[in-house]
Amino acid sequence: MRNRWGALFLLVGALWTGTAQPSVAAVPPPVRLDPACAADLAARLGPVGVLGCDPAGRGLAVLVLGDLAAAASVAVLVLGSDTDLARLHDPDRPHRRPLGWARALADAGGPGLAVVLWVGYVTPDGLGVDAATGRLARAGATALVRFVAGLRGDAHVTVVGHSYGAVVTALAARDLAADDVVLLGSPGARARSVADLGTGARVWAGRADGDWVGRVPHVRVGDLGHGADPADPGFGARPLPVDDVPGHDGYLLPGSASLAAVAAIATGRAGEGAA
Repeated sequence: MRNRWGALFLLVGALWTGTAQPSVAAVPPPVRLDPACAADLAARLGPVGVLGCDPAGRGLAVLVLGDLAAAASVAVLVLGSDTDLARLHDPDRPHRRPLGWARALADAGGPGLAVVLWVGYVTPDGLGVDAATGRLARAGATALVRFVAGLRGDAHVTVVGHSYGAVVTALAARDLAADDVVLLGSPGARARSVADLGTGARVWAGRADGDWVGRVPHVRVGDLGHGADPADPGFGARPLPVDDVPGHDGYLLPGSASLAAVAAIATGRAGEGAA
């Protein structure tokens, strides 16, 4: 993520002047499957199923690791700022980018888990006004609800939102056909508490001390800012172990307690307390 401090100052300045205004989100269509785009992704990313690939603009994609049709459990990863077709994978440092996170979760969950890497909305580009407001998140939430509703009905479904993707997930939570909702490194939930999310799913949240997003003000004025931190104990979410998370992009690192916890949730093995 780029320009994090500039975005933080922009957020504080806008809160000070009170200039933020709410806006209405456009509802994006489902991600189309462009054959040339899908072939290019498969060539660049290796063994991965391509459910959707739209090269328009910065690009949208829906990828799957594992057998989605037969899986007992499905985890949908919802990504945040700077996620597009060009930034799904880093071959030199794979665990710093979304495809590496999806592969780590699929490996930790085992063969009964299918992991969907969902970039079904236009994400904020950098940490400017779009990342600090809810316009793109509302559009993403509508598309996410529709996508999850189309998954096989008897699978255990977990939706995992990271960063701005956690804002999208929180906004969608009320209508998500999911058993569990996981919010990682979230700048806010646009809700005051788990009860305010209005979901029957179990809600889990974690934010590491070393995650820069913890320095984002958890306030909201008009449409600017995302409100309460879902990892705050007062929010009421079930806690995730994050002591070994090195930073904002480290929640699904192989061997970490946080990855093991998310994998347990995604496969229905997490207990009623903390994972």
